[in-house]
Amino acid sequence: MAKKKPTYKSALHENDGIKEPDSFSADSANAIKAKRQKQVSVKHLVSDIISGHITALSRAITLVESTNASHTKKANEIITKCLPYANNSIRIGITGVPGVGKSTFIEAFGSYLTKKGKKVAVLAVDPSSSLSRGSILGDKTRMEDLVKDENAFIRPSPSGDSLGGVARKTRETIILCEAAGFDTIIIETVGVGQSETAVHSMVDFFLLLKLAGAGDELQGIKRGIIEMADAIVINKADGDNIKAAKTAKVEFNRALHLYPQKDSSWSPKVSLCSALKQEGISEVWEMIESYIETSTSNNYFETNRNNQNKFWLLQTIEERLKSNFYNSTKIKAELQTQIDLVEAGKTTPFVAAEYLLSL
Repeated sequence: MAKKKPTYKSALHENDGIKEPDSFSADSANAIKAKRQKQVSVKHLVSDIISGHITALSRAITLVESTNASHTKKANEIITKCLPYANNSIRIGITGVPGVGKSTFIEAFGSYLTKKGKKVAVLAVDPSSSLSRGSILGDKTRMEDLVKDENAFIRPSPSGDSLGGVARKTRETIILCEAAGFDTIIIETVGVGQSETAVHSMVDFFLLLKLAGAGDELQGIKRGIIEMADAIVINKADGDNIKAAKTAKVEFNRALHLYPQKDSSWSPKVSLCSALKQEGISEVWEMIESYIETSTSNNYFETNRNNQNKFWLLQTIEERLKSNFYNSTKIKAELQTQIDLVEAGKTTPFVAAEYLLSL
């Protein structure tokens, strides 16, 4: 009698998966999903923000940045309820051309402040892709150490096509961060276009980062930026670049003397630092503290904030009028017709505009 050949199980055999427990039903899964999607009430969000919960703060900022009408209404309620807990921070704007080391400086500066017991919020306005509208630089990946600091909060926002590249709702985000207990707000600008003007209109202290040996001693002395700056900090003042940095400091000091005195009675300073080596950071903070003391004692600090509020009131009205105009059903129906007439030479842009505005 022939021997029966043994049977072997293939190594590629696939076992049955783990059976789903009876207790986990489809109804349970749907309940969990619904719970996750459930909208948190304004009352609870505000309560959590005031208690310093970062998740609630991030959620509220997302609502503020949303263009959805229901989100905007909810965001306005949150801002109104958070307002009594705001206006208790120092707001610092930091700008400079791409490559000057803004992110490295902010990380070193922010870390220095958190070690001093400060709570720091960084609102980094990222350049937006013209195609996807998404952020390009991603500040959280550029500030690896600061993002891990429990006393720091980094919120990169795509600049989109808003005023000067500044995120559309940065002003409201400042209020939320202050309500959450952050006593130092840093706003980083894209460093191109009109972003400096917009950021200057929402901060207490405006810091301009410069590089030595890059032609900035002459080319970089542009009246608008220099007039706005409360301090010029020459970054990357280390190694072989120290001599050039010292020369640049002298040149910028000379340039600053050519400008009229500021309303704050503050004389802008020039300082050297190496963010990479964390040198000169404490001097920058001492300079800011000195400015706050000066502007507070002569009441400029409060006056400036009141003027900024007026400015953003008018800006908001302009934005809303513009939005309402382009979202009008009549305008949507007639706009392309008028564009076609202008291109065909049958009307002028001015006559077409007058017609559209009269609808």
